[in-house]
Amino acid sequence: MNKTVLTATLILNCLATSFGTEDPRVRAAEIVTRIQRADYEGDRTTLKKCYDELAPFLENKEILTKVRYWRGFARWRDGINAGNESVDPGEMENLFLSGADEFKAALAVDPNFVDAKVGLISCLGHVVYFHRTEKERAQEMVKPIFALVAEAKAAAPDNPRLIWVCGPILFYTPVEKGGGIDKVIENNEHGVTICSQLKAPADKLEPSWGKPELLMSLAYEYMTKNPPDFDKAEKNARAALEIVPYWHYVRDLLLPQIAQAKAKQPSQSP
Repeated sequence: MNKTVLTATLILNCLATSFGTEDPRVRAAEIVTRIQRADYEGDRTTLKKCYDELAPFLENKEILTKVRYWRGFARWRDGINAGNESVDPGEMENLFLSGADEFKAALAVDPNFVDAKVGLISCLGHVVYFHRTEKERAQEMVKPIFALVAEAKAAAPDNPRLIWVCGPILFYTPVEKGGGIDKVIENNEHGVTICSQLKAPADKLEPSWGKPELLMSLAYEYMTKNPPDFDKAEKNARAALEIVPYWHYVRDLLLPQIAQAKAKQPSQSP
């Protein structure tokens, strides 16, 4: 190839990239990577920005369900991270409702997309929490959640993300009906075991998170159970950080809480 042809080829390649002919799946996956990191870092500004950046991909039918999922994920995690800040509950509820709308849109395209049901279960659950004092309304709001849980469990009982979002449901279920903190711990320990048996999907738009979240939840649960087990709490928190070293909540909030609670524990006499 002579220099003129080579130069022309390089120019065309650059123009092709500039005008967006790069594989949209690759470009969307890059945004998804930023969403997940922003979630762990508690970077709500980037979560909002990435939500908007995924909008152009809504025209791509090939990846539409995944784009809807990750837009929902960005809103969902924005709402969760807002809980670590002084954010108006109304704003948080709107984020969860927006996330729920995205997950519903994904399910409208693919009703069998279990991970979209997982996100929807959690978003709706958070909305119920904001209305927990309105007994009749809350009872009506939980009905679709239980229906979604039943559908998801029937389709993918070993989905670690489903196992994780079922934790809060078990927590609020009376012990005599199979709930309580011990059942939550058992549930999440099972989820961690399942994660060790799974391989990362080849498709980077396919959800594969879950193990760090399960470990984080176990750390919190061991810290708050009665009696607490601070050693297991710390062990699980540090295991989560081994996977995600930059996780703001675990590194900067949860681990210090565990250390403070452990320091206040009465010393045991020999």
